[in-house]
Amino acid sequence: MAGKHNDEHGAVRTVSPASLAAPGGHYSHATVAGGLVFISGQLPIAPDGHKLVDASFAAQAQQALANVEAALLAAGSSIAALVQVRVYVDTMDNWPAFNAIYAAWAGDARPARAVVPTGPLHFGLKVEVEAVAVVTVSPASPPGGLLRAAPARHP
Repeated sequence: MAGKHNDEHGAVRTVSPASLAAPGGHYSHATVAGGLVFISGQLPIAPDGHKLVDASFAAQAQQALANVEAALLAAGSSIAALVQVRVYVDTMDNWPAFNAIYAAWAGDARPARAVVPTGPLHFGLKVEVEAVAVVTVSPASPPGGLLRAAPARHP
């Protein structure tokens, strides 16, 4: 599901592709504005909504990154266009494993990145990933999602 409205800086489009579980709160998986896509923190939640609470850290990291990629693609971007990634991990003990999984996922892309230890995350999950990327294509209808005009907001 996507929405679109204009602000003083131009068009703003929200994207929540059907290939991801519905957002668990009042937010979208991604927002496109000013030629950039801002990906909300992605937890290791499968497309059917199953939370990978009992899965290994590696499986959780792979799912969170797959969710980031799905949101990027739906918003007209890609891993290669990433400019910043922020990772929240339950403990820095998981940093080496995450770094290896991330390197395989990101390939040649080397965006700015921060890894922040947080303690247990929402639902007791172990990793969450948010990102910013450059929009590289302008899909008329994002893959896996619907483009829908949002009501205009007036001050």
